[in-house]
Amino acid sequence: MPTQRLTELPDNVRRLIEKTTGSPVVDIAMISAGLNSAIAARVETAHRTMFVKGLPLNHPRVWTQTREAQISPHVLGIAPRLLWHYEADGWSLLAFEYLQGHHADYTPASADLPAVMASMVQLSHIPAPAAHLKTMSHRLRGYVDDPADLAWFAGNHLLHTEWNPHNVLVTGHHARLVDWGWASTGALWIDPALWLLWLIAHGHTCQQAEQAAAAHPAWQQAPAEGLDALARAQQRLWHSIAAQSPDDWAKPMHEAATAWEAHRRH
Repeated sequence: MPTQRLTELPDNVRRLIEKTTGSPVVDIAMISAGLNSAIAARVETAHRTMFVKGLPLNHPRVWTQTREAQISPHVLGIAPRLLWHYEADGWSLLAFEYLQGHHADYTPASADLPAVMASMVQLSHIPAPAAHLKTMSHRLRGYVDDPADLAWFAGNHLLHTEWNPHNVLVTGHHARLVDWGWASTGALWIDPALWLLWLIAHGHTCQQAEQAAAAHPAWQQAPAEGLDALARAQQRLWHSIAAQSPDDWAKPMHEAATAWEAHRRH
């Protein structure tokens, strides 16, 4: 479920930022895009501009803040640099370098797609850190009929998994991946497979989306049975999300996952 986004920066959060940076805040611009943070803002102090995101310490997914802090040193070059992680006064806050850019365009004619794929391929060469990460087999265990299907998803590769275009910032010719709270380990072909669902939701046919995913070297080794199993699991996952969501943000993804599952089945 999406986290309710605050439209103003709480005074105590502003004070925490000033205490952490040792510099007064001179400008704040709240950011509405995204689903997982209670706070998302461009914050300018007297010395630098940063992107600050946060969750209350009693939020059930506050662990994703710690996960991002753990992952950040390992993904330099494909993600904004983490400046600091601070927990106090009821809040968990992350501050990243602020990058000018736009959220990735996933429509079929988009010039952003090669840059997204390039960063995805670069990620495939980064070893999974020692941090305790969820596995894709564990995450999808509730969405399979046959537990044996979970073996297809197993692997020790670092995966981003959350390919919402709001999590991809295009700066010049480069794509920077943000929001690593759901980073996981699993089979290397899973990231391009999850990405193609977002492509379908943004206007690609299933065949076009699979062709785009095939630019990833791991796609050539993806077992057909594993892709079929993932398609079934994703259809069930997005059906569940769409049924619980109070608005329409998940409906296109449910439709995309349903279309891909039918495509794989036929």
